Amino acid sequence: MTSRILVAFDDSENAMRAVNFIAENFKSAGNVTLLSIIPDTAALCEMNSPELIPYFKSQQSSFCHLEDKKKELVQVALDRAKGVLVGAGFSEDSITLKIETKKRGVARDIIDQAQSGYDVLVIGRRGISGVKEFFMGSVSQKIFSLAKDISVVIVN
Repeated sequence: MTSRILVAFDDSENAMRAVNFIAENFKSAGNVTLLSIIPDTAALCEMNSPELIPYFKSQQSSFCHLEDKKKELVQVALDRAKGVLVGAGFSEDSITLKIETKKRGVARDIIDQAQSGYDVLVIGRRGISGVKEFFMGSVSQKIFSLAKDISVVIVN
């Protein structure tokens, strides 16, 4: 039986550790989807209201360029992660790269994707301070608490 593995991925060191964990422990035993959820800053590019403050209006195009740059950085990281998996024996055909725009929230969007037929969800643990994590939570904590009917692996 082939496992369907979903990896919640961004361009961080923690996400790459999750990919390395899969490469070392799953030994090309399935199909892997590397999923990156990025914020929807495109709405800022399209805002054209006279009520916008002049400073925001003058900087609006910068927001549009930031989104393009973030997608570019994530794509480079996804390609690097795919290379790690291929180097570990996964076939290129068994690896899918997905970049999606945030709809409901990063954690909820990852869970929605995971519950569409995946066997396991792998995510890197976020390296934020204990106090900040206590008050704000982390994506990995939210995923762990929201996940139903799917195994979740949090890689430290």
